Amino acid sequence: MKILIVDDEIKIREVVSEYAAANGYECDQASNGRDAVEMVQGNSYDCVVLDIMMPELDGFSACKKIKSIQNIPVIMLSARQEEEDKLFSFDLGVDDYVTKPFSPKELMARIKAVCDRYHVHTNSQYVFEGLVIDVDGRSVTADGQKLTLTPKELDLLIYMAKNKNIALDREKLLSAVWETDYYEDDRTIDTHIKMLRKDLGEYAKYIVTVRGVGYKFEV
Repeated sequence: MKILIVDDEIKIREVVSEYAAANGYECDQASNGRDAVEMVQGNSYDCVVLDIMMPELDGFSACKKIKSIQNIPVIMLSARQEEEDKLFSFDLGVDDYVTKPFSPKELMARIKAVCDRYHVHTNSQYVFEGLVIDVDGRSVTADGQKLTLTPKELDLLIYMAKNKNIALDREKLLSAVWETDYYEDDRTIDTHIKMLRKDLGEYAKYIVTVRGVGYKFEV
């Protein structure tokens, strides 16, 4: 999983990042709320750990913006222990609230618990910036506008999104989406990828050609 640590204290960022790496997480850092929002816009994170009192943009404002960009879990990590701060955070959609001083091991456990709950509740939906793929609802929206895809285009997109960042050869795509592995049908994949890219508009950037292999949904 990939998490973002946002705190204006470098020592806290380094400690949390060290424990996160030890737990197998990929970790990015930001020193203020404004940078955090920009990083969320350009990346796909599984969790954001966010301080409240920061320069440029405070944690409350950053959380609100982050939640409007991607529906991802946010954990507040703050020295502010007042009940009203906690209640206000939960009203903003914060998933957990940890007060300083804190136990890095406990924070890691809370990150795992929050992410586990999140993936259970949202495993039917994939969000990549403004592109939302609703598996159960079998619909795709781009910046709030519903796209019109053929059933096979949708199946192809869902399968690739589920296997993001994995190079998929044409035979594997045929077997998974068309339930056939006939070599002569390889051009079917190329045709549908071309159509899918056209329908996705600017979000066609996620579908990358892997030379000599096939395609990849690259995030």
